[in-house]
Amino acid sequence: MADIKHFIAKRVAKELKDGDVVNLGIGLPTLVADYIPSDYDVTFQSENGFVGIGPAPEKGKEDVDLINAGAQYVSVKPGSAFFDSAVSFGIIRGGHVDATVLGALQVDEEGNLANWIIPGVMVPGMGGAMDLVSGAKKVIIAMQHTNKGKHKILKKCTLPLTAEKEVDLIVTEMGVIEVMPFGLLLKEINTDYSVEQVVEATEADIMISSNLKPMMK
Repeated sequence: MADIKHFIAKRVAKELKDGDVVNLGIGLPTLVADYIPSDYDVTFQSENGFVGIGPAPEKGKEDVDLINAGAQYVSVKPGSAFFDSAVSFGIIRGGHVDATVLGALQVDEEGNLANWIIPGVMVPGMGGAMDLVSGAKKVIIAMQHTNKGKHKILKKCTLPLTAEKEVDLIVTEMGVIEVMPFGLLLKEINTDYSVEQVVEATEADIMISSNLKPMMK
């Protein structure tokens, strides 16, 4: 399980560009920061009020006043800045975040996203996801392809939506799928799987790129 999550995170990191401002959702997306090339200057923003997130601190050296939006201990890089939530969400809503990486409960073939609630199940809240998917220039979903064998990439989301038609890219352990105006396009495939296995694991209709490439590792 951990290896799969790191595999996905490593591939997502290749989508980020030098100079980007990026927001990482809780869970798997936070691992993306571990795979940014050392010569890249990527600024990570946390919606609870700062930019310049550094690597996770060593155990026993955590600063209890430094946590990200998912309540995980973090460090900060030189040049980081702290501000209130109004400024933080002004950055997000103002279109200053180049990319956001989020997990998902469901995604569908129109790029609709459901990732904040399962009716009847207690959850901590939606966080900044609704603002991020509408404000960020690129929305990347990082998730496992299925959940205990159940489809997560659907023809139509059945859970309450976080946003409509905002997802740009889906990265799973099986491949990289781009959300196009005409539907879902498999652009890269993990060579541990066949195209038939990817299609079977996806409820939504999925087209196969004529230039299908091995998934970058």
